[in-house]
Amino acid sequence: MAPAPIFPVKVGHIDDVQELRKAKPTTIPERFVRDLTERPTMATALSSATDIPNINFSKLIKGNPDEFHSEILNLTTACEQWGFFQVINHEIDLSLLESIEKVAKDFFMLPLEEKQKYPMAPGTVQGYGQAFVFSENQKLDWCNMFALGVEPHCIRNPKLWPAEPAEFSQTLENYSSRVRKLCENLLKYIAMSLGLKGDVFEKMFGVAVQAVRMNYYPPCSRPDLVLGLSPHSDGSALTVLQQGRGSSVGLQILKNNTWVPVQPIANALVVNIGDTMEVLTNGRYKSVEHRAVTHREKDRLSIATFYAPDYETELGPMPELLDENNPCKYRRYNHGEYSKHYVTNKLQGKKTLDFAKIEIDYST
Repeated sequence: MAPAPIFPVKVGHIDDVQELRKAKPTTIPERFVRDLTERPTMATALSSATDIPNINFSKLIKGNPDEFHSEILNLTTACEQWGFFQVINHEIDLSLLESIEKVAKDFFMLPLEEKQKYPMAPGTVQGYGQAFVFSENQKLDWCNMFALGVEPHCIRNPKLWPAEPAEFSQTLENYSSRVRKLCENLLKYIAMSLGLKGDVFEKMFGVAVQAVRMNYYPPCSRPDLVLGLSPHSDGSALTVLQQGRGSSVGLQILKNNTWVPVQPIANALVVNIGDTMEVLTNGRYKSVEHRAVTHREKDRLSIATFYAPDYETELGPMPELLDENNPCKYRRYNHGEYSKHYVTNKLQGKKTLDFAKIEIDYST
């Protein structure tokens, strides 16, 4: 089958949401208006938020045995029942969190002509623009994105690392190094929560792939008509999300068929399980659909770090997690193949995970 045609979204004044916001259109352009079934209803926006679990990282790193055990149990519950949690006391300097927010916001505030020097090429997910767009009729998200590959260095495109703001590159290097260490530690504790050796994922992943995507959501005069980011699960093993200070509440996760807002906790980082971890745990820890909504008056900034195995890694459910009551649900595959599949399909809930699923016949 021939690959789906990829339509570049040329970032110009017509489809750049910051430029649209400046123009103050009397109506939302049709390209952004969602079908009725996709729109965030007022009832959703006003629903009371159920707090997702918090994980106190300091108790995992340096807590006494009782605190450590208790927090591992909390982590197990968070991964099994939510697929999302907020990490507090993560030991990343708050000044570094502030710095990465500042350079990200400063980049988005550059003139459009400057940002266009770093375009997101069709079929890729690095650069400035709209990712996951494959049809001229496809609805666009009310969001400007800037994404970069970070580790290993061979996935970087140096031409896309911006010259302005001047401190952007060094700040991102420092931030990514600290987030990488957090991911390594979280995976160690997630392994323990599954009854596995702490270093199992580190050995399996090789030189882990790490990428960052900065998202800027300007205010929207009709937040009931648009989505900031389409519903999807992440293809990563783990995703770490920093929600900008003072931003509107925009992240929502799908739990029990209801969109639940994630209320930001000051200085916390939101972590979610990706498709890769669902496969490795044979569905015990599931990736969760999430989306972003917009606000009529407030903007929102978020910084997502994606952490995944080396592209050459062969993945499949871990034998230790399979038995008669838990038959294998996913086939083995090359992670690079899945990554390519993920970035060449539009965001559509958890549909991309069909790539790895095994049809199980329960009739026999």
